Amino acid sequence: MKYRTRTFYTEAQKSEMWDRWQRGESRSSIGRSFGRASSSIFPHLARTGGIRPPSRIRSRSALTLREREEISRGLAAALSFRAIARDLARAPSTISREVGRNGGREAYRAAGSDTRAWDCATQPKPVNSHSMNPCAGRLRKLRLEWSPQQIAGWLRRQHPDEESHRVSHEKIYRSLYVQTRGVLKKELQDCLRSSRAMRRSRHATQMGLKLCKIKGAVPISERPP
Repeated sequence: MKYRTRTFYTEAQKSEMWDRWQRGESRSSIGRSFGRASSSIFPHLARTGGIRPPSRIRSRSALTLREREEISRGLAAALSFRAIARDLARAPSTISREVGRNGGREAYRAAGSDTRAWDCATQPKPVNSHSMNPCAGRLRKLRLEWSPQQIAGWLRRQHPDEESHRVSHEKIYRSLYVQTRGVLKKELQDCLRSSRAMRRSRHATQMGLKLCKIKGAVPISERPP
């Protein structure tokens, strides 16, 4: 049996992929521009429901590569965790955890530890569906086939002076396509008027979607003159 090789994209290619998707290009068109099949494009877009993820930045409290290099030099000089922490103005427990999770004193390497920390930060975190959908009224309206725009407008009218109780239609879309998982996502996504599994650009074609079809339409050939 012949297995397909896994397709990898650089950060520049991923950025171009999202640019094309937001301009309304199809997955097939994007795939052709890279000389790849559309099936290699889908996983990157579907991971966030067709909504472009924000640019990643490091937390200001996270250890930097320079600090990790200082830790590596300190370990090579047989300094204690407390002495290394004092030089970096960090807590000794921070240094202890950093070294412990990356092989210990003997195996610690600054570059490898920094790459691992960056990769671990991309792993999906468990999502609390209640925190993403705190208002039962929104869920009720979705099940009644209200659009996210209608729900956002209804919330503005219901809570004109309480901004904390209002939410934009874009946030509702994000909670359905990105944040929620499993049965809840599928159940509520089915309440949307569009059958698409990913959010599309406003410039994208709407052909083939159920919202474009007329129920019980009579073909032209069967219509009277």
